Amino acid sequence: MIPFEEAYRIVMDSAIAMPQETIAFTEATGRILAEDICSDADMPPFNRSAVDGYACRRSDLGNEMDVVEVIAAGKEPRKKPCQRQCSKIMTGAIVPEGCDVVFMVEDSETLASGKVRFTGKSTKENISFRGEDVKEGEIVLRKGKELNSADIAVLASFGHVNIAVSRRPKVAVISTGDEIVEPFNKPLRSQIRNSNSYQLLSQIAVSGGEGLYYGIAPDTGNSAFDIITRAISETDIVILTGGVSMGDFDFVPSFLEKAGVKLMFNRVNVQPGKPTTFGVHEKALVFGLPGNPVSSFIQFETLIKPLIKKITGADWKQKVMKLPLGARYERKSASRLGWVPVMLNDNNEIIPVEYHGSAHITALSYSEGIIMIPPGVSLVEKGTLIEFRSF
Repeated sequence: MIPFEEAYRIVMDSAIAMPQETIAFTEATGRILAEDICSDADMPPFNRSAVDGYACRRSDLGNEMDVVEVIAAGKEPRKKPCQRQCSKIMTGAIVPEGCDVVFMVEDSETLASGKVRFTGKSTKENISFRGEDVKEGEIVLRKGKELNSADIAVLASFGHVNIAVSRRPKVAVISTGDEIVEPFNKPLRSQIRNSNSYQLLSQIAVSGGEGLYYGIAPDTGNSAFDIITRAISETDIVILTGGVSMGDFDFVPSFLEKAGVKLMFNRVNVQPGKPTTFGVHEKALVFGLPGNPVSSFIQFETLIKPLIKKITGADWKQKVMKLPLGARYERKSASRLGWVPVMLNDNNEIIPVEYHGSAHITALSYSEGIIMIPPGVSLVEKGTLIEFRSF
């Protein structure tokens, strides 16, 4: 049995970068950028009016002015206002040469003569100057960025319609055990519905992987071995749940070794998740997770999600905040590092959720993250600052 920190290091050191692929920017949300994106123009590309109003020289703000033209957004100015002249201008339009201020329509008065005058006491320039946001050639999105909706707008603004991203890792999910049935089946008294696979497929998608479901492997016969070897040959990461403990039907470690997987560890000093197994094959990285749903969920969050982020080149760090514990926490066994599901109250204090053990799946639905209790610590007093990891 190895410490969690060593298990984490072994997993991260086994990471191999995903290759790149080129996709349309419209399909890029959630993908990891594999190249720096540079501006192909100044932004704004010209001096742009920030308001509907009148463009003129600041020195003319005290004068009555003739309106020489109306400039709509998307149209080039045709005239250059001279002294005591202005152009009526719309938001987003090009400010004509020689003008250094735009005063708002609300601060104007149109006289009987048709001239316009400024009625305010003072005004800002109300001009967005060329290049004040971004200069041509400047990096606007960096390699490793996980692209969000705002980034799609940036790509569109600078004409990057096809971009290089890291390929999503293909992640196989296999549940094991004769007692497991699919969710759409009514389980017998000795059976349980398969929740782990669908939980893991969801976690994989959120983490940036492509989940592939290989079904339920039975405890006996050759079909389980066949499923495992096929998954190893077809994907980048293989996750099995169940079959990793010490029971008579816990076959996963032996099948992995038979398939050519070099086992790096098969016990981790954590609770829940002690039987977590990890191995390396020339074609895939392989995890054997405990069958209890809380164990599999937390081991994915703490070991596999960081791995997916690393192999895709994501500029990602686990979000950790030090917050006060809002209630005294005590545990019976303190020999292992403890991962505890928690929520935050209105005072931003950590509150452990009602949690009966690694099979208590509904506890996670009320959790916002987990805290880590070090080995040897059985009691944490209220008010103690402790690291909170959000899901």
